[in-house]
Amino acid sequence: MNAWRAAAIALLLAGCAARQEAPTVDTGTMSGDVGEPRNRARLHTELASVYYERGSMGVALEELRKATAADDSYAPAHGLFALVYMQLGENPFARDSFERALRLSPNDPDINHNYGWFLCQNGREQEGIRHFLTAVKNPLYPSPWRSYSAAGVCSLRANNAKEAEDFFQRALKLDPDEPSALLKLADIRYRQGSVEEARKLLARHNKLVSPSAESLWLGLRIERRLGERIAEQSYANQLRRRFPASPEYQSLQRGQYD
Repeated sequence: MNAWRAAAIALLLAGCAARQEAPTVDTGTMSGDVGEPRNRARLHTELASVYYERGSMGVALEELRKATAADDSYAPAHGLFALVYMQLGENPFARDSFERALRLSPNDPDINHNYGWFLCQNGREQEGIRHFLTAVKNPLYPSPWRSYSAAGVCSLRANNAKEAEDFFQRALKLDPDEPSALLKLADIRYRQGSVEEARKLLARHNKLVSPSAESLWLGLRIERRLGERIAEQSYANQLRRRFPASPEYQSLQRGQYD
């Protein structure tokens, strides 16, 4: 799994988890301000979310079919349909589900965020960024930094490092420990020649998450440029041991550092 796909899945799961509460036990009665069909739709969507996170896509789809059969106007069900279809590689169905969800709830931040990822993965970066920015405009959105960070990654895919830098800085202003923004901004600083700042940003990132091929490769190049051969070799050993099949390790073997 490449770094982009791993980051995408991590962010998508974060959004889904933030949106869906843990499933409750069906005792035969449900309380709430909405009607019975909406409650059934919510319950089946919550169950589908759990199965989605476990990788049981077939069961998740069945629960979502029950959700939309109960209430076809429940936007989160269509939003989760889209995520499942993305995982299955059924992009036309994913697109249709995202668009249906946004027709029902155009300002939903999680649906906008996830659709933004989908668009970025399919060569529609600027459209994706617009959806990320729609997400952060919602005053009830609990984690706008993840959409700013995702917008930064999307900008990098569009070869717009200046815009990406701005998005990563916005993300870190809201959450100084946003891992993806720390790593990507560290890489930008390294390429700009601000190697000590890159090193500090990467150190913060490394305290938060397990190393990836991308983070180890960046650390190796930072230490190499600083002339710290022992630290450079440590990163090289980890890269070889943990990610021997990665493009980053292949670059190391070829001596292609930049």
